[in-house]
Amino acid sequence: MSLRLPMLRCNRFTAGTLTRGLIAAALIAGMAWGGAVLAANQSVQGAKKADDVGFDGDAPTAILIEASSGSVLFEKNADELRAPSSMMKLMTAEVVFNAIKKGDIKLTDEYRISENAWRRGGAPSGGSTMFAAINSKVSVNDLLHGAIIQSGNDACIALAEAMAGNERIFAADFMTKRARELGLTRSTFANSNGLPDPRNKMTVRELAMLARHIILDFPEFYKLFGEKEFTWNKIRQQNRNPLLNSMEGADGLKTGYTKEGGYGMVGSAVQNGTRLIVVVNGLDDSDDRASEAKKMLEWGFRNFETRTLFAAEQPVGYAKVFGGESRSVKLVAKTPVKVMVHKNGSDKLIARIVYSGPVRAPIEPGQRVGVVKVWRSGNVAVETPVYAAEAIGTGSTMRRAIDGASELVIGMFRAGAEKL
Repeated sequence: MSLRLPMLRCNRFTAGTLTRGLIAAALIAGMAWGGAVLAANQSVQGAKKADDVGFDGDAPTAILIEASSGSVLFEKNADELRAPSSMMKLMTAEVVFNAIKKGDIKLTDEYRISENAWRRGGAPSGGSTMFAAINSKVSVNDLLHGAIIQSGNDACIALAEAMAGNERIFAADFMTKRARELGLTRSTFANSNGLPDPRNKMTVRELAMLARHIILDFPEFYKLFGEKEFTWNKIRQQNRNPLLNSMEGADGLKTGYTKEGGYGMVGSAVQNGTRLIVVVNGLDDSDDRASEAKKMLEWGFRNFETRTLFAAEQPVGYAKVFGGESRSVKLVAKTPVKVMVHKNGSDKLIARIVYSGPVRAPIEPGQRVGVVKVWRSGNVAVETPVYAAEAIGTGSTMRRAIDGASELVIGMFRAGAEKL
């Protein structure tokens, strides 16, 4: 059954900014997706309570998302910074994947295993290792296998030293820089592998974002996360991800443990064409970590389905234009705006366009204007960029003068409201 959301225009001025929200729609969905259509003009923030979604878990921090749309199905303290432990190796792997994609390095390049990599991350360390021999040369391809399948700390250090000179530079100038490019604004890194350091911090939300990016943008490399074993230096080791052998469709990604961070996992599975990503962290036991991740994935597959709110290139709303030959510009999304919803139809959906404006003319077709955010039962479920669907030329001198005066009055009104 299709879901139609009518578009209602309404400007929202937030104190101290020129940000406006244009309400696309709000809908209280009944069992058959019927019911009344309501306009709403309030932002809703905060983590969803377990009582509201019919799921509760023991992980101190957790998130479950649908990979294609990024739709959030469940979250609990998802923005709390914690030690990511070996889950942080996903960032190191992404840096390497990106360097290969750009042509900066090749899978066949060979890197030396330094004494530092061997002593801190190899056999003498007592931690997870691929058992690379000191002073040996190992290809980037094999180092990736060791880092991902065997969670080898030595493999990560060797990659970092070869690409940046040392781990400190790699963490600051490679991992952190790349994380910011990907929109991971809160993650901080001190080394390449997640070994204990107070500066290693990530949220489960940003770990989920990183996992989604790897899955969607590096499908050829993502296959490594599903390989169940790898042998190096005549030592065969099993993949440490327990989901690979216990859940249908599971094919990634990474476990982690340190005393400071507890037990955590980034997992993913595909069932009936839908891929879900789960991240849990801070658990006290490795078995609890595995059961919690599996339970959350199974709950998501059992209770949710995908709905398309707006087709690609379908108008989703309008943005106000400053100094243009038209007072507004039509906005579209380049990809379908989809959201995961409860199969029982109990969700309330609110779609809102958020942009900084008014948008100054001239405007080119395809120019990014803002985002459409979809709230499901009070939480942001998905956020998709929206673009101008048409060209808007510069208006007359009179039009620009009128718009300028209008913005001046609005600014004075807003400044007065702030003093109240």
